[in-house]
Amino acid sequence: MTQTVLVVGTGGREHALAWALSRDPEVGEVHIAPGNPGTSAVGTNHQVNILDGAAVAALAVELAADLVVVGPEAPLVAGVADAVRAQGIAVFGPSAAAAQLEGSKAFAKEIMAAAGVPTAAARVCVTADEAAAALDEFGAPYVVKDDGLAAGKGVIVTNDRAAAISHAAACGKVIIEEYLDGPEVSLFALSDGVKVLAFEPAQDFKRVGNGDTGPNTGGMGAYTPLPWAPSGLTEEVVRTVIQPTVDEMRRRGTPFVGLLYAGLALTRKGMRVVEFNARFGDPETQPLLTRLKTPLGGVLAAAATGSLGEHPPLEWGSGAAVAVVIAAAGYPESPRKGDPITGAEIEGVFHAGTALDDDDQLISAGGRVLTVVGAGDTLAQARQAAYVKVAQIKLPGGFYRTDIAAKAAEIEDNE
Repeated sequence: MTQTVLVVGTGGREHALAWALSRDPEVGEVHIAPGNPGTSAVGTNHQVNILDGAAVAALAVELAADLVVVGPEAPLVAGVADAVRAQGIAVFGPSAAAAQLEGSKAFAKEIMAAAGVPTAAARVCVTADEAAAALDEFGAPYVVKDDGLAAGKGVIVTNDRAAAISHAAACGKVIIEEYLDGPEVSLFALSDGVKVLAFEPAQDFKRVGNGDTGPNTGGMGAYTPLPWAPSGLTEEVVRTVIQPTVDEMRRRGTPFVGLLYAGLALTRKGMRVVEFNARFGDPETQPLLTRLKTPLGGVLAAAATGSLGEHPPLEWGSGAAVAVVIAAAGYPESPRKGDPITGAEIEGVFHAGTALDDDDQLISAGGRVLTVVGAGDTLAQARQAAYVKVAQIKLPGGFYRTDIAAKAAEIEDNE
């Protein structure tokens, strides 16, 4: 039976999901709400307010959707998945209650403590005095996180105590925690509320500049696989992080159905959870789905309908994939919009902050404009493929990091 699938969202993650679903032979129709100029090439776009659960549910009913995939965190936290489920339609995406794993870092810490999940020691602070005391307790580097959603930019890591206090004051309720040393890893796992099915790990690059310099962003690039990762990492994370968290959420009567994203630090003291997200990560999704061989529609439907335990493990291509983000001038502080984009009509280019002007010219419409993915037998080949594509794309004032996966490719070459 062919499926009709509705993907909710506007960004590069949603473009990648729609693209992968369009390649699934069991998926007959792909719809995206509202989508972007890139998603229109792999499905049908529909204008809708993605924070309006009733409107999204009405569209799903109108389309006779078999499956709805809610991409971004804001509609998940707003309860859009609940509204669609109330119409009897299968949804890949957690309820508003379960999405609090991302919606509130304080809640996530509470769940991790209850489930025995290893994470950084932390303090929840709502006053300036509490924040100052926590900063002094943990010392520099200072890690201050906005408790709520902040589109990947609510975190500051700094040796400047005044800057840490200023960030805390601007956020209101914050989490101040110990600094975790060591490389970071992103691990995605599908969950049907009981069973989990893990992706291969990926690594993204949060800082805006080469060498991990400058402010945090939503992500400037990513790659998979990780040649330097310890063997058995995925199994360890599932055993000590993902499954205990899913079990604790179910125990509380708020089962987690969807994609649980664990941001991890591999510290000298062992693996620690940096954060949870309640949806596919961006830009890791783009290279991961480029390598995924398992048809996407069937496995997302299995998670949405509670039958993940009957699904075989995910299959992966043997090569590598590297994603490079092209950002708009001024990103992340004040990205410039309205600049013309040319050369983006290439396989492996996923739209995020794009739009069409009155003359149907592709223009920039956000901070992270495009994510460009290259694939190859090795990370070095995948890097080269990605940067060859990047060089063909023109965006006035646009910029990108030139060091995505560079160190990992060197490690792979030396193995």
